Amino acid sequence: MAAPVPVLTFNNGIKVPSIGLGCWMGAPGGGEAVERMCKTALQTGYRHLDTASGYNNEEYVGRAVRESGIPREEIFVVTKLPPWGHGKVQQYFDASFKALGLDYIDLYLMHFPQQMTEEPGPWRGTATPHGENPQFIQTWKEMEKLLETGKVKSIGVSNFSIKTLRELLPRCTVVPVTNQVELHPCLPSSELKAFCEERGIILTAYSPLGKGKTVFFTDPDIKSIAEKYSATPAQVVISWGVQRETIVIPKSETPERIKQNITLVKLSDEDVKTVDELHQKPGMHRSLANYHAEDGTVFGWSYEELGWPMSKGGVVVE
Repeated sequence: MAAPVPVLTFNNGIKVPSIGLGCWMGAPGGGEAVERMCKTALQTGYRHLDTASGYNNEEYVGRAVRESGIPREEIFVVTKLPPWGHGKVQQYFDASFKALGLDYIDLYLMHFPQQMTEEPGPWRGTATPHGENPQFIQTWKEMEKLLETGKVKSIGVSNFSIKTLRELLPRCTVVPVTNQVELHPCLPSSELKAFCEERGIILTAYSPLGKGKTVFFTDPDIKSIAEKYSATPAQVVISWGVQRETIVIPKSETPERIKQNITLVKLSDEDVKTVDELHQKPGMHRSLANYHAEDGTVFGWSYEELGWPMSKGGVVVE
């Protein structure tokens, strides 16, 4: 049976489970470990799997879905166009479609707004400068055409800011259904969330548990709330994300944690406010992702080009 998690509705009327399983394994690949993780999650009640071309494991995610015994229409599957796929949307979509081996893909995302060249090694390449007419606008127009094929139900973006959305949206025929970004108590991105909600775009949280960093798990307020509900800090953070009406994509290979992560607790308004304000503590308002280069860029674009209000290391500029 599917776990009892809230379902959200995209701006195109399609419904999506508010908790999914992230399939990034810390490095491209993962193979059979990814397949086992997905099968465990589906058996536990997950009905939402999130992978990407750049994760290099779509084949194993697709196999887990096909062999699950669960009707295809009950499982929401997400994959993404890699940064080196700009200008080659049809080619990379076809490759993902073949690798997954499914009749359709529920959601296809533009993984990053910047266009990169593909070079040997994981996530290496040279990014094209932002420019006045960034490539992502044309890429989105090519993604819109995919909807006509029936092979994908919804399209969206990832790692977009207010700046890049302001550039994209006036040129859209189809408004993205979601914007998948790093989102957790240290980086709640309330301004971006409000901007997206006004335009019917739901935020999806990747790295909702801090990507292995325990900075908010060791926070005394989070720990106190967890003890109050006889829950784990992870359950508190995931429940907070769901109560904000965002989609939350945690990842774990451990069966016990997989089950815990989809077992929600109902936080009081006071406790939600406490988690809301965690980022206001000294040194807490920051990204916890590991893709920040020493020169203050992310995959070749500066924070200014990305429109991310950050300084070196991902610290948010207040």
